[in-house]
Amino acid sequence: MELYFVLVKPAVPGNVGAAARAVKTMGFSRLRLVDPCNHLGQEARMLAHASAEILENAEIFTELKDAISDLDITVATSAKIRDARLEYKNISDLPGIIGSKGESINKVGLVFGREESGLTNDEIRMCDLVSTIPMKQFYPSLNLGQSVMIYAYTMAALDMPESGINSSPRDQDGFRAMMDKSKKVLKDLEIDSNPALYNMILKRLASLGEDDIHLIHSVLNRLWK
Repeated sequence: MELYFVLVKPAVPGNVGAAARAVKTMGFSRLRLVDPCNHLGQEARMLAHASAEILENAEIFTELKDAISDLDITVATSAKIRDARLEYKNISDLPGIIGSKGESINKVGLVFGREESGLTNDEIRMCDLVSTIPMKQFYPSLNLGQSVMIYAYTMAALDMPESGINSSPRDQDGFRAMMDKSKKVLKDLEIDSNPALYNMILKRLASLGEDDIHLIHSVLNRLWK
């Protein structure tokens, strides 16, 4: 698996630099920035501290949908519960959830929001899963660089190699294909007219392991026979 860190509209160069340092320290290298501040300026480079290549090689996008379009599964990060109807995964559960998907996925994205307001509800719904870091006190909250470090440290348990397969398993049996087929079925059944139920079903499906993903494929495929 390949892990991508996606920062949405970061406003403080130092936070981007700190995030780049966290990414490199934990053995990762893939950073994507959506409409960022000056991520190559002196402040960012100072906080990156020997991780300048992460900043220089970062992929830049104007919209989140473009930044995650080629990823097999995406996990939104949130400091607070924005929608009680969604299941917020504890960060400690992520390695197990992601690891259970086996070869049905390759490219994994962790999506981080703005320093002041985080991700919007629409941006969270773009992602397959949503997670949070449990804290004893809400204030003072973690800043962007600290959050990236905690997620990078947690996901390092999966031992994701930084070389090897470079193409996504976007075949008919993969996770992304299952989600796309499921969305079509839900829309055909007009369940998407109830956004709360529609998104809840999708988030539940996103939690399935590899064996269950293949099982869902076998059911969905029968609908088109």
